[in-house]
Parts: sequence; C-alpha cells; structure tokens
Amino acid sequence: MTFAVPEGGAPPPIVLLAGGLASRLGAITRTLPKSLVEIAGEPFIAHQLRYLAGEGFPDVVICAGHLGEQIEAFVGDGGRFGCRVRYSWDGAARLGTGGAIRQALPLLGRRFLVMYGDSYLPIRFRPVWDAFDRAAAVALMTVFRNERRWDDSNVEFSGGVIKVYDKVHRTDAMRHIDYGLGILDASVFAPFEAGQPFDLAELYGALVREGRLMGYEVQERFYEIGSVSGIAETDGFLRARRHSEAIR
Repeated sequence: MTFAVPEGGAPPPIVLLAGGLASRLGAITRTLPKSLVEIAGEPFIAHQLRYLAGEGFPDVVICAGHLGEQIEAFVGDGGRFGCRVRYSWDGAARLGTGGAIRQALPLLGRRFLVMYGDSYLPIRFRPVWDAFDRAAAVALMTVFRNERRWDDSNVEFSGGVIKVYDKVHRTDAMRHIDYGLGILDASVFAPFEAGQPFDLAELYGALVREGRLMGYEVQERFYEIGSVSGIAETDGFLRARRHSEAIR
C-alpha cells in the first residue's frame, strides 16, 4: 500500500470522530451510523477518507461508538481509500468527543489533527498543519466567518486571536464558527483521566481562557451531514465536484 506524504516528512495522524448518536437525523440513523449515510452515491465516510488521502494525511484513527461495527465492516483497514485506518472504541459508556480522543491517545503520538465525522471540509490541510508547526502551538482551531449563514456562529475572533468560544452562550460579537478541523498536542489532555466522559468543546473553552488556543481562519465554507438540509447540500456539492472533475 502506498500513501501520499506531504513535503516536510511523514504526516501526523488524524482523528475522525464518528461515535455520536446522530439523534437530529431521526429515522435516518436509527439503525445506521451517520458516517454511512449515502451521499452522492456512496457512504459519506468514503468521501472523507479519499479526501484526507488526497491531502496527504492518510493515517486515520476512527473514534467509534454507536453502531461503529458497521463503520469498521465497511472501511476495514482503509486501503481501498488510500488510507491506513485504525479504530479506538468508546467501550461500555459513551465518552463524548473529548473523552474519545483521550481514549485514543496511545494510537496518536504527540501531535495530531482532529475532524468531525459528519464534516466535509474542502480546504488544503497542509497549510493549516504548517502554521501550527511554525507557531509551536499546543492547540489550533480552524475558524470560518460564518455570520450565522450555515449554522449558529460560536467564536469571537479578531486580530488572528480566538477571544471567546462558546457553543451555548452565543453573542452578537460571534461572527465565526468552529470550522471542524483542529490540531492538538497530547499534553493538553493531562487534566483528564482515561475513561472520563467530556466534550471537546470543554477542552477548547479551557484553552481559550488560558490563551493557548491558536486560531486559523479559512475561506471555504464547510459541508455537513448532521442535519437533513446539510445532507442535501453536501450531496449536491459532492455530485457537482465529481462532475467537474470528470469533464476536466
């Protein structure tokens, strides 16, 4: 198996958070994990994995939980998508997004990327990693000037700095949104015990308050399959992209 490797050395692993219940989708995900919802003719995770491989980040760790055995049965070792895929499981209790990453640390090494399992992010990943690497940061969040267009904005970002991040108490000063791609140093998980359930947003919030969360603004909108309308938009986008590539 051959992996694309970005210039500058072997790529770090990327965590794909795919253990959620997907309750917003109702009957669509009652017996099917969100990652396997059909988008543009195939399970969504197939699009994600091929894109990550094409961006030069083929080392993927899937944090699995709800119906995760179906994801493993479809994806396997990731070879047919150009990836090497490994799995980290929640276990008997759901760990939340933060707890799931904490559980996966033995597979990840010191620094790694994090992406939500219901997001398609049509950006170049290498410049984000390079900016993090140059800054010698311990955590990075990509942000997008959303202006509440595609979801509720949850980030106050100005002068290149994340000043506030809050998914619950939103204000008019929040013009940006967590884009869905992060980079973390394993050291930021030191306050959390293995097996402790917590949300990644909790960790991000603490890092903002400590002045340790670097912001990186992207210009391309995100696509998601966490809502019925998002599924329709993402399906249309990926079908159009496939058609455009086919006629080049």
